[in-house]
Amino acid sequence: MSKLVLLLLTLFSTLHPSSPRPEPFAMRISCGARLNVHTPPTNTLWYKDFGYTGGRPGNASLINNIVPPLKTLRYFTLSDGPENCYNIKRVPNGHYSVRIFFGLVADPNFESEPLFDVSIEGTQIYSLESGWSTTEDQSFAEALVFVPDGTVSSCVHSTGHGDPAILSIEILQVDDKAYYYGPGWGQGTILRTAKRLNCGSGLAKFDADYDGHHWGGDRFWQKVTSFGQGSDKIRSNQNSIRKAYSSPNFYPKEIYQTAIIGTDGQPDLSYSMDVEPNRNYSIWLHFAEIDAGITNVGQRVFDILINGDIAFKDVDIIGMSGDTYTAIVLNKTVAINGRTLTITMNPTKGSAIINAIEVFELISAESKTLTEEVGALQKLKNALGLPLRFGWNGDPCVPQQHPWSGVDCQFDRISAKWFIDGLGLDNQGLRGFLPSDIAKLRHLQSINLSGNSIRGTIPSSLGAITRLEVLDLSFNFFNDTIPESLGMLTSLRRLNLNSNFLSGRVPAALGGRLLHRASFNFTGNAGLCGIPGLPTCGPHLSTGAKIGIAFGVFVAFILLLVCSMCWWKRRQNILRAQRIAARDAPYAKARTQFVRDVRLTRHHELVRSVSENGPSLLS
Repeated sequence: MSKLVLLLLTLFSTLHPSSPRPEPFAMRISCGARLNVHTPPTNTLWYKDFGYTGGRPGNASLINNIVPPLKTLRYFTLSDGPENCYNIKRVPNGHYSVRIFFGLVADPNFESEPLFDVSIEGTQIYSLESGWSTTEDQSFAEALVFVPDGTVSSCVHSTGHGDPAILSIEILQVDDKAYYYGPGWGQGTILRTAKRLNCGSGLAKFDADYDGHHWGGDRFWQKVTSFGQGSDKIRSNQNSIRKAYSSPNFYPKEIYQTAIIGTDGQPDLSYSMDVEPNRNYSIWLHFAEIDAGITNVGQRVFDILINGDIAFKDVDIIGMSGDTYTAIVLNKTVAINGRTLTITMNPTKGSAIINAIEVFELISAESKTLTEEVGALQKLKNALGLPLRFGWNGDPCVPQQHPWSGVDCQFDRISAKWFIDGLGLDNQGLRGFLPSDIAKLRHLQSINLSGNSIRGTIPSSLGAITRLEVLDLSFNFFNDTIPESLGMLTSLRRLNLNSNFLSGRVPAALGGRLLHRASFNFTGNAGLCGIPGLPTCGPHLSTGAKIGIAFGVFVAFILLLVCSMCWWKRRQNILRAQRIAARDAPYAKARTQFVRDVRLTRHHELVRSVSENGPSLLS
């Protein structure tokens, strides 16, 4: 990291291109807000907080003048879990400045200043320290990250010191080449803002307060008027600054209109800050010659030392920038072993000057867990009804300081991804069922779900986890048979299925391995049989046979039901006919007697006629 990178803003034209650049993507969330809000003095739009995370909304206390003047926040109690994340989707792929403002709940019952860790995209970037609420540039965490998958994840991690509280989240797109510092820059590195100073300014401001370019990321510039009592002085000038408003960093020209300058009695300048030891830092130093007494090359020349080592020698601002009131930026990336970073400007001619300072901590971006395994764990979480206290939000393996409870992770150097090799959720009061998607955790070597209240069948998909060595499902409510597929787990050396409600024959492949130093426990299942120590099996029906019998019984029942319905219908028809016949019987009898009387009368008349007239003679 010792290579010197000299960034001259003259590399980019200060003229705007003929076709205007589109506005960068910007997403600002007012945590806990039910409606969109606008804040003065720039009428900034903050979107409502809906559907991003869990936790609880609350009222916010205004802790200082630089935090957004928002009235709500979102806090996360320990019962909400140790990890809680905002997952913002539909973010265009690109380079972003992500900033998280912390908050204090406006309630005297809450601990006044919670301490917690913050991660972005699975990488821990910041740990809050005591006193953050009274220090302007410690009331937020900010980092430059690349977004390759359309999603930004920002998480808070409880450390047991109060309930984490978030006031706002900002996701602001910056130039793809913003803050390029040389080798090592790119998607594998996150730049956390450690310090950003506007030297000589009496007011802390954001880029928006300077009417800065939107592609600059709305940076916060902390005020500083002196590096030491009586050792320097302030210089300010309202003249226009050339070459400040340029791609890719788009600095506001106002940061170059003030400066801290060494005195005649103390011509050098020195600034020190606390840093994390054994880290790499990228340092950006801003200069513009705004002193009316310095007009020519050679009048002000100084060396720049970082922790005593010369980083830039014979710096002549006019000579390097080409003129007065012209901005230049010098960048150096260094490794810091101790806990202090000291920047010294040691003049060889005249006195030293500095307009602004930016310091970034370089953090290696964590590799994430295999997407398929993260999805499988989420389905397992839902199926088992995992209590909220477990958290299980974000990435299960990273940041490495905060892995999910009950999950063991390993790193695969070939794929550069984390995977899950162990689940330890015993005696956690879990309910629900074990989903078949657990087989997607194909790297598992150990599963311990004993001592819970898990119901249902043991999924046959467990047989696909070929690396499994330990499977403990004892003291639950599993029922039905033991899947034959468990016999395919050739690496299995301990299997505890005792104290469940399992039945049927133990798979022969499992029974045969009892002779090969494997430890299997099937006791406490009244329906199991087939191996020494268990009852002898009677006629055993396979699951398929049981299903066939059940289907046959069902069909027979349907046929019996249909026949019964037909018989019942026929019987009803007969009874109805009998009722009709009984109702019409008197009328039918009277009609029959009348017909008989008519016929007898006609017969008697015919007989009488024959007897009186004699027989007819036919020829």
